[in-house]
Amino acid sequence: MRLITMIMGMAMMASTGAMTQGLHYPETRKDGTVDEYFGQKVSDPYRWLEDDTSAETAAWVEAENSLTTSYLQKIPFRQKLLKRLREVSNYEKIGVPFKRYGHWYIYKNNGLQNQSVLYTMDTLDGEQRTFLDPNTLSDDGTVALKGVYFSHDGRYAAYAISRSGSDWQEFYVIDIKTGQLLSDHIEWAKFSGATWLGDGFYYSAYDAPKEGKEFSNVNETIKIYYHKLGTPQTADVLFFQNPVQPQRFYGIQVNKEETVMFLDESGAGAGNNLFVRDLRQPGSQFIQMTNDMDYFYYPIVDGDKIYIYTNWQAPRGRMMVTDLKHPGISEWKEFIPQGKDVIEDVTLVNGRIILCYTEDASTHAYVYGMDGKRQREIRLPGVGSAGFSGEKDEPECFFSYTSFTVPGTIYRYDIDADRSEVFAAPKVNFRLSDYTSEQLFFESKDGTRVPMFITYKKGMKRNGKNPLLLYGYGGFNVSLPPGFSSSRIPFLEKGGIYAQVNLRGGSEYGEEWHVAGTKMQKQNVFDDFIAAAEYLIREKYTSTERLAIQGGSNGGLLVGACMTQRPDLYRVCIPQVGVMDMLRYHKFTIGWNWASDYGTSEDSPEMFQYLRGYSPLHNLKPGTSYPATLVTTADHDDRVVPAHSFKFAATLQACQAGDAPTLIRIDTKAGHGGGKPLAKVLEEQADIYGFILYQMGLKY
Repeated sequence: MRLITMIMGMAMMASTGAMTQGLHYPETRKDGTVDEYFGQKVSDPYRWLEDDTSAETAAWVEAENSLTTSYLQKIPFRQKLLKRLREVSNYEKIGVPFKRYGHWYIYKNNGLQNQSVLYTMDTLDGEQRTFLDPNTLSDDGTVALKGVYFSHDGRYAAYAISRSGSDWQEFYVIDIKTGQLLSDHIEWAKFSGATWLGDGFYYSAYDAPKEGKEFSNVNETIKIYYHKLGTPQTADVLFFQNPVQPQRFYGIQVNKEETVMFLDESGAGAGNNLFVRDLRQPGSQFIQMTNDMDYFYYPIVDGDKIYIYTNWQAPRGRMMVTDLKHPGISEWKEFIPQGKDVIEDVTLVNGRIILCYTEDASTHAYVYGMDGKRQREIRLPGVGSAGFSGEKDEPECFFSYTSFTVPGTIYRYDIDADRSEVFAAPKVNFRLSDYTSEQLFFESKDGTRVPMFITYKKGMKRNGKNPLLLYGYGGFNVSLPPGFSSSRIPFLEKGGIYAQVNLRGGSEYGEEWHVAGTKMQKQNVFDDFIAAAEYLIREKYTSTERLAIQGGSNGGLLVGACMTQRPDLYRVCIPQVGVMDMLRYHKFTIGWNWASDYGTSEDSPEMFQYLRGYSPLHNLKPGTSYPATLVTTADHDDRVVPAHSFKFAATLQACQAGDAPTLIRIDTKAGHGGGKPLAKVLEEQADIYGFILYQMGLKY
């Protein structure tokens, strides 16, 4: 465990730093660290905060948390807001049922459980029995279930857990028939599933990190191992590694008939490479199928055919087909051509193919025959997001549907009759009919047309007085589709508007839209976000004094860049687990993997200058009045290490010339966000929304 979570009794650091709104910020020592990039020197006076195991960093964290906690706890309506957040979150949430080897499974949360429970049934309407309950694995809900992987004979299931939000995974194995936990235990796996073959499974892992550096050291040279059931991890067989390319990911896939094996390689571009092996041929070797990681290739095996969903020579996606005798990309045949919209998902169901497309950031679904011909569109409940689940040789098919005003609802879809019926709908304890959502389009700085969704309480008036929360991401080919969050309800109840903008850098309009927000075009993303804010003010949805911006991870970078470029435009900024130091991000854990979107400061003088030109940490200016800011991070974040937020917050506090508070909230036993227990989520949401409303001069 990190020292910053262990030292709880250390005296608070001297509070002789800057002061705003009566706040005395902890004094943060500066050192003389200077780096040189292509002959240019860049100071990094808070470099020591990168050492998250030092006593000095621990004392700084405690001092900052003490100040932040004291401030947030004094918000007069925080407890009332937290109570309401718990109320609106307390409803049953149900996942899409799925069938594995004769048994049905479904995830459910009874309302306020920290983690969802996986149940099993003999039939769809049969008795639900607990299969895996991660809430029993810790007292505080900080152990999360990351995935369940069934052996192809239906006898065993390997499951992965993570602790305290870390990306590190551990695997255990359960006997499905008896429910008995076996002795098998795997540690130090990362970004890995368990791929079964025979009486064991493959997994990807790194060498055990040095003690004390588990959450910050760079992760290099991933290895694929084969684990045979009943043996210790020390006996696992090293199946594959590539030390010549240490900054790549490798993983194994095997179809359930155990006839075809794929080796997947990624990390050097926006996509992946594929290698294939015929398991029916003794001693067969991998054959390379592709050789360009700028594109993605997702294979689906159906008998002797291999279908590949790809954006190679098709920026909006298409389906290709080949077989094991003709695996090379030059021999693939086009099966379903690229259309006007972006393919977001492919599912084989009962001899048919369901393709989900993104049209202006929302889902449209279509049924195709195995001849590649479109048969019909599936009628969805409205403008929202849908995801399908089914098996290529099973008749049952389900899909989930959600929108900004509809919580996740599960539908059963009869693919033969083209009929949908509700399988499970949540019974919420608030009035969904009070709210509405609409899609707007605005022009960015360069004239690009950008979509944005807004959600608000019916009867809202465009008088420039509405509190508005603007959220974005804009990167890594990730789209922001419509989706429901009960945490927004208290904000909407008080007349707030939630705006979600689909920035360049995402996948909403295909690879061209993605590339337009990468590397030396990254400024487009910030321009889009700033233009969204200006549009919402100009059209009198809100005003600068009632505007808050929020984003996490790459979205935290977005908020950091936009608040340094236009500090006059917003009242409140919430950068969460953000990438704030664009000159050093690639030096921690798997940060090197983001170079395909960002480039690095070591690439060229031009790339260094471009990154320095928008890096949030390096563009904070002394004597500037910055918006009220609540930076959030967590001690176990080994995706975007907390040093990004530490250094940004320390610099921001030193630069702040205005009266607005600039605070940092550092969670403990939490990570980048995945697997966070609901209790922690609601506490964090109470702090964020409480901070936003309080800074806007509003009450709850």
